[in-house]
Amino acid sequence: MSRFRWVVLAIIFVTYAINFADRSNIGVALPFIQKEFHFNNFEAGSIASFFFLGYAISQIPAGFWLSKFGARGMVPASILGFSLFTYLIGTAQSVAAIKWFRLGLGIFEGPTPVGLTSTINNWFPSKEKATGVGFYIASTMFAPIVIPPLCVWIATEFGWRTIFYTFSLPGFAMAVIWYLLVRNKPAESPYVNEQEVSYIQGAGETAAVKQAEAVSLGWLDKLIRAKNIAKIETRKNIFTSWNIWGNCLAYFMMVSVLYGLMTWIPSYLVNAKHYSFLKMGFVAAAPWVGGLIGSILGGWISDKLLHKRRKPTMLLTALSTCLMMAVMVNLPENSTAVSAALFMTGFLLNVGWPAFTAYPMGLTTGSTYPIAIALVNSGGNLGGFFSPMIAGALLDKFQTYDFVFTYFGLAAIIGFLIILTLDEPVEIKKTQGEIQHGRVGSHC
Repeated sequence: MSRFRWVVLAIIFVTYAINFADRSNIGVALPFIQKEFHFNNFEAGSIASFFFLGYAISQIPAGFWLSKFGARGMVPASILGFSLFTYLIGTAQSVAAIKWFRLGLGIFEGPTPVGLTSTINNWFPSKEKATGVGFYIASTMFAPIVIPPLCVWIATEFGWRTIFYTFSLPGFAMAVIWYLLVRNKPAESPYVNEQEVSYIQGAGETAAVKQAEAVSLGWLDKLIRAKNIAKIETRKNIFTSWNIWGNCLAYFMMVSVLYGLMTWIPSYLVNAKHYSFLKMGFVAAAPWVGGLIGSILGGWISDKLLHKRRKPTMLLTALSTCLMMAVMVNLPENSTAVSAALFMTGFLLNVGWPAFTAYPMGLTTGSTYPIAIALVNSGGNLGGFFSPMIAGALLDKFQTYDFVFTYFGLAAIIGFLIILTLDEPVEIKKTQGEIQHGRVGSHC
């Protein structure tokens, strides 16, 4: 059997790492930009936020396009577009220009994650989907590990504009690589043989594997509301499903935390902890080192240990993130403690992150998933639009980051409560007695 799906996953990893680097480098660049243009924290937050407005606008149209035409043409076009706008940010001569270019960056980045997650959905069997999504999410953590020290070095040596000129270059090459190597479906690829196509489609699964995937987890299944749920087969039903909307709202809350931290942690380290730019560059990478480990581990746990249950890691992420925000409020003036707290925040925030993307896969078909994930991404990433500005306004009002971390903690606990209301779509095997009595399994 060929194993080209793992090559595709590697291409997805690199593509989304570039995508994420181009959106998140603004967090490290902001102190330098603020020094040149002299604006308040709310204005700084709005620069970061405008990206997410564009990002949300383009997600749902991208989902409809993808469900009809596939990802092969859309993803390279998206990569070329966001690479161009990354370059243009470096040419901006005003704060207003930076905002408009960030809006354009978001519009062109929006179709990329829809295309990447749909590609994972098409290219991986059910039992490997969350693992694939875990590596996809890990790329978003890999980029912020490299970005802070690299951006600080570029900005101090060559100026902040060079950050954006430099970061625009890899995308142009990646657009070509994607178009040449990745097809919409495995059966269309010259690099995939019949055995791998059969395996991806599930024909190669043994009865033992299917039985293992259908195993009941007892009290945990009761807690997470595990049950057999019919797949959503029409576009209309996507927009009337509470499970999809609830996932979207919970994702909104967690995105508020993630991108709020990504925007403000560099400034927090410089202004509140009084780190040098060089020291900030290394310490600011700590949450994303933890996030890289957490996202890969979380995807594996969801697939292998929890038998494709998605809610347990989602709940763990939301609750533990709230607790870590309480830790951040009470953090001592100690570099080791700061680094450890940031590492654990990133780790716990990302253990459940792959599950937010994998969850709709269990609710939808191959044709309806692109629209479902577009809706989740579109609504969810509006959290990235509001959060940096709200955090900036809180900083201007109270002059302390304690209120910012409290705001993030409240968002996480609201997300936790929403996740509790969702159903867990799982095919749980009935016992012989339950079949005879026509009852649903006792643990559903």
